Amino acid sequence: MIMNRIKISGYMILVGISQFLLFMIISEILYPNYSIKYNYISDLGVGKTAIIFNTSIIMMGILVMIGSLLLKAYYYPLLFLIGLGATIVGIFPETTGLPHLIGALLAFLFGGISAILTSIRRNYFWTILGLITLISLILYVLKDYGTLGPGGMERMIVYPEIIWGISFSTYITNKVSP
Repeated sequence: MIMNRIKISGYMILVGISQFLLFMIISEILYPNYSIKYNYISDLGVGKTAIIFNTSIIMMGILVMIGSLLLKAYYYPLLFLIGLGATIVGIFPETTGLPHLIGALLAFLFGGISAILTSIRRNYFWTILGLITLISLILYVLKDYGTLGPGGMERMIVYPEIIWGISFSTYITNKVSP
């Protein structure tokens, strides 16, 4: 039996996000004196861990973009923008300034919005994840990090998106073939 495009889309997104999560953790371990409280996630994209982090986030971005095109659902442009943002982050490390910030904003903002929109009639837990991402993004932009520090607040943006992305892609891989 041939897999349908929805299942293939789900697997592409699942592999992209999962490998990124794993390689981000590996990069955090290998990066000298890295602090999840004080270091930005994108710090992993420069120095000793740059090749691991940047390759991983570009791969995630590409797989999410292709997966979104295969999905052809009403929200696929939003998923595509998440992938595009991630790819831009990997191509333009934080040392490049504005291009990197634009990529991060695309990935962060549309990740939160996508979590909310895909939850309609499906999984309202995704709405909570999306709201956590968007509220954390607002606090992050306002530099209101609380006791989490800038790195911790950035993770409050990214981790809910990763949880949603793995949950969402798993959901669509289980869709019944048309």
